[in-house]
Amino acid sequence: APAVGGRAEVSKVRTGMLKAFVEGRFTYSGVEGAERIVTDSGADVDEDGSVIALRAVAVDGRSRAHLGGRSVPVGVLAELSEQLIAVHGQNDQLRLLRPAEQRAVIDRFAGDAVAKPLRAYQEIRSEWLAVIAELTERSTRSREMAQQADLLKHGLTEIDAVAPEPGEDVELTDQIKRLAAVDELRAAATEAHAAVSGSPDGDLDAPGAMGLVSEALRRLSTAEDAVLRELAPRLEEASVLLTDVGAELGNYVETLDADPALLEKVLARQSDLKRLTRKYAADVDGVLAWADDARRRLETMDTSEEALAELALRRDQLAIQLAAHASEVSGAREKAAASLAAEITRELSGLAMGQAAIEVTVEQRPAEHGDTHALTIDGRAVHAGPDGVDDVELLLRAHDGAPPLPVHKAASGGELSRVMLAIEVVLAHADTS
Repeated sequence: APAVGGRAEVSKVRTGMLKAFVEGRFTYSGVEGAERIVTDSGADVDEDGSVIALRAVAVDGRSRAHLGGRSVPVGVLAELSEQLIAVHGQNDQLRLLRPAEQRAVIDRFAGDAVAKPLRAYQEIRSEWLAVIAELTERSTRSREMAQQADLLKHGLTEIDAVAPEPGEDVELTDQIKRLAAVDELRAAATEAHAAVSGSPDGDLDAPGAMGLVSEALRRLSTAEDAVLRELAPRLEEASVLLTDVGAELGNYVETLDADPALLEKVLARQSDLKRLTRKYAADVDGVLAWADDARRRLETMDTSEEALAELALRRDQLAIQLAAHASEVSGAREKAAASLAAEITRELSGLAMGQAAIEVTVEQRPAEHGDTHALTIDGRAVHAGPDGVDDVELLLRAHDGAPPLPVHKAASGGELSRVMLAIEVVLAHADTS
């Protein structure tokens, strides 16, 4: 029983030992309620789809519960066992007397009066648990996330300071190759310019191609032969082309001479880019992709106190809504409890149990110390389970003056069968009403 949330007794601790342990392995696949409990608790599930429940009780009476390696309130083990364990005895109908089933009895009897606020409760609870989980995750990982964020911010600052352009490293490599051979290029361009335009000092012995073409034109223009004169236009075209080439060669030489320190500047720029590619990616395009990814990651890594405070506020707002829905569910169950008890008692009178009476109690389950699913209602901390905050119990008073006891303790095997029959009759009437 302790492994599934039952009462843990100090007498179970062996003399001379400090603690007693009991554990069990549960397979819950396909049981929706159990799957929800395991997921909400954050339990680690083994590869075979099972989960281990552990209960420990110390000699000082302190009790601890774990599910899948995670510390959980004892009530979580009880909820899980209610979903998974069926008690078989003289009557297999005993399973209907489990706490979860008793709660289901009153909910089925109450109909929409419970179902509607319970649906609202479950929707808000799901969001509430998600916010709690996110707040816990961010709080416990805030230091780690802050360190990661600092590294990403440092990288972005370094990259933004250099401000590389896409493909810039390739362009610089080509430019450096050209600038590294600037003397050779200057000589080649200067000599080509002289060959086209002539000597820069006007040496008549080195007229260049343009001067020679001009001389040829002069001689053809004075020729008396029509055939020779017809060649003149073609030489004029060559003269125009040579003039253009000569001008471009002149401009190229001037460009080479315009900034002698350009190579040094380009090499310094290449060094800045290489510093980035050594740290962040193989090339500049990869560095820019790293920066884009870093910015996206930073958007999801808000570890500021303001972000945590905003989450905490959202958690508290949802808790207020959740408490309101839980109270509405509790109120509806309490209202239905008296009618349910009266109808079951009336059915028992026709089953040779005229002296017996049924009572149905609805009590909010107190939250245990450290309960992460604790909810404050009317100043009391209660456990917010998947089906509300209530424990429902069917009690049987065997006769006038007898104390009310849990049905399975107060009734004999035969009486228990009649009680269960009475319950089924009442629920059948409720379903058709």
